[in-house]
Amino acid sequence: MRRYLAGRLLQALGVVVFVTTLTFVLIHLAPGDPIGQALQGPNVTEAVRNEWRAAYGLDRPLPEQYLRWVASAARGQFGYSFSQHRPVRDVLAESLPRTLLLSSIAILFSFGLGIGVGLLQAERPRGARDRWLGRVLLLLYSVPDFWLALMVLILFAYRLPLFPAGGLHDSVTYAYMSPTGQLLDRIKHLVLPVLTLTMLSTASIARYQRSALVAVLRTDWMRTALAKGLSWRQAVRQHAFRNALLPTITLFSLTVPTFAAGAIFVEMVFSWPGMGFNTVHAIAARDYPLVTSGVLVSSVIVVITALLADIAVAAADPRVRLS
Repeated sequence: MRRYLAGRLLQALGVVVFVTTLTFVLIHLAPGDPIGQALQGPNVTEAVRNEWRAAYGLDRPLPEQYLRWVASAARGQFGYSFSQHRPVRDVLAESLPRTLLLSSIAILFSFGLGIGVGLLQAERPRGARDRWLGRVLLLLYSVPDFWLALMVLILFAYRLPLFPAGGLHDSVTYAYMSPTGQLLDRIKHLVLPVLTLTMLSTASIARYQRSALVAVLRTDWMRTALAKGLSWRQAVRQHAFRNALLPTITLFSLTVPTFAAGAIFVEMVFSWPGMGFNTVHAIAARDYPLVTSGVLVSSVIVVITALLADIAVAAADPRVRLS
């Protein structure tokens, strides 16, 4: 077990280093730089821009800039955000909890609904319920992220103005609300982005869960359970479901990067000030430290989630041994 965990941690470290290094190189090779983006006035000379580049070390060779950033990040100092005019650490401390809140709620609903719908389909494979649910899931699975987010925004914030169009809270009245009112206001602003992320992921999870259950239904021990007097629904829910749930645990680790990518579009459409929202604006501003640090944090979350999923599979199935 210890050897397995040590090996996975080394692999995780290698993935994080590779992804972060690649991001650092690509963002620096892109045309423009943060100084050129920030100082675009006609009265600003190129000499002034070069002085600012020298002050932030942007005139140094790329390997030297990378080593400086790594040394700074190792101390918990991720540099200065040119687009937000404050330390990157402060930006991450503010935006990361917002993205984690949005993603964690959406993941909870997605897996709850996805597993439940997949179970309903597998109870009567190729039945009427299975066919109709399959059509709805296929439709949701085929819809692009940004298009669905826009449709949800138009329907529930414009045509039927039931929820706010975007933002973290009401910028005008939030400060004057009671604590309960502030909580309800934040929940209202969460509904549409959570709904969008949930619909995007529920379809794939349900289809995956149904396939896993249908494969389990053909096994000999399922026929034995039926021969002992269990009803079909009891056999499916008490015996098949647990065994078919193991691949879904692995799917959880694969879904986290998908949520990270989907959250970028959702945060942009609904103006949710999280990691995705800030990263997109940082890319446009060539904010090197913020982009690289955002990718670093995201990659760490992904590899930790994958490791926890492997451990959860071993805990759920005694036949699996981590060695």
